[in-house]
Amino acid sequence: MEEKTGCHIGIDISKERLDIAVHETGEVFGYPNSLDSFSSIINLFEGLAPKLIVMEASGGYEQDLLFALLTHDLPAALVNARQVHNFAKAMGQLAKTDRIDSVLLAHFAKAVQPKIQEAPAIEQIVMGELVKRRFAMKEMLSAEKNRLHVTRTNPARGHIQIHIQWLQTQLDDMDQELKEMIQNSETWRELDTLLESVPGIGSVGAATLMALLPELGRLNRRQIAALAGVAPFNCDSGKRKGQRHIWGGRPIVRTALYMCVVSGLRCNPML
Repeated sequence: MEEKTGCHIGIDISKERLDIAVHETGEVFGYPNSLDSFSSIINLFEGLAPKLIVMEASGGYEQDLLFALLTHDLPAALVNARQVHNFAKAMGQLAKTDRIDSVLLAHFAKAVQPKIQEAPAIEQIVMGELVKRRFAMKEMLSAEKNRLHVTRTNPARGHIQIHIQWLQTQLDDMDQELKEMIQNSETWRELDTLLESVPGIGSVGAATLMALLPELGRLNRRQIAALAGVAPFNCDSGKRKGQRHIWGGRPIVRTALYMCVVSGLRCNPML
């Protein structure tokens, strides 16, 4: 039997199923995507002693398994689906099933060697999910306010106004929760003070950066700008000098930074 130690594993994740492929042996395993399956999966991986486990971001369905793997010190990496799609095109892979995708991810792990992630602290997860929820609620509030402008009849307007009031109350409650989380952590409290010392960055902007950009302070300015999605990338070929555009990154972080800049333009002469 071929040696499996140091193997590369790909996991295709859907709402109800996990397809797991081992690149070196060609084996493919199937499990339900449920917490009850995770102990069996972790036992399998600990027996295989993998060098790298790769999975795609899958609308949040990957988060529980990723956290379980990281907390058991298994070398897991979460990759952008666009990277894997481009890799499949480069390999001439046109067919697509969950099983085929898991095999492709295992091959991607072997060929590309994406960076292994660090296990997030439970406090980081709680804060990150609250910030994401706040962002979603803010979008709902904006949509309802726009809807109110084009609604003419009083019964419908009344329902919209009630929903707007409820959403605003929820946002106020979330802001208070975030402030309490930050104040209860010495590390976050110090970082919040540092971030808010920059004109234009308020409590919500600081909380978003701390929750969704934990690499802040550990990467250089070019790396962190690319991660946030605000770095302009080259587009040159031969004598042609193309226009630079920002690309990729974390959209919620980029949105928060945009709002900080809008505020900063009023009070920060450097901008």
